[in-house]
Amino acid sequence: MLVIFIADIVLNQRFDKMKITVFAFSLIIFSSLGQLAIGQKKVAAGPHLLVYKTKKDYRNNVSVILTDDKSQVASYPDPKDISTGHTVPSALHGGYLLDNRGIGARSAMLKMTNKEYANLKKAPSADELYKMIIDKDPLTILYDCGNRYGYKDPVGDVNKLIDEKKLTTKCKAIKKQSSKK
Repeated sequence: MLVIFIADIVLNQRFDKMKITVFAFSLIIFSSLGQLAIGQKKVAAGPHLLVYKTKKDYRNNVSVILTDDKSQVASYPDPKDISTGHTVPSALHGGYLLDNRGIGARSAMLKMTNKEYANLKKAPSADELYKMIIDKDPLTILYDCGNRYGYKDPVGDVNKLIDEKKLTTKCKAIKKQSSKK
């Protein structure tokens, strides 16, 4: 559109106020957009980097996502998804874990281990999975640290945030530790 206005102005030598105004606004907008992009790191859309703690050691248990009222299983993995070996969370400093499997605020843990689940021919039904839940509220704390692709070394970078006591300021708390004991 900008090119058409410039061509019309140059070829027809028409400099009416409307065309000059549109041309000026276009220049302002394009130059502003260019300034916004300078120095910014481009990051592709991707999964969120989630950091959490649990009540017990559930690192080898399968997690499912419950409905808001925790009365049903809303989402669960296929056994093939578990067999990739990337489902165990990475251990971080301070007892934190780095999610590698799809943890969320409504996660629940099954009594079934990742290895047992991966060996299944097909996933159990949502009702069957619900009966296997051993903890409907296993997370004590959950932080969203933004786009996972924005970190060159997720484990090292998050450990640094933990060590420098910046996790709570650099990441968004999705679930905070309860003060109840």
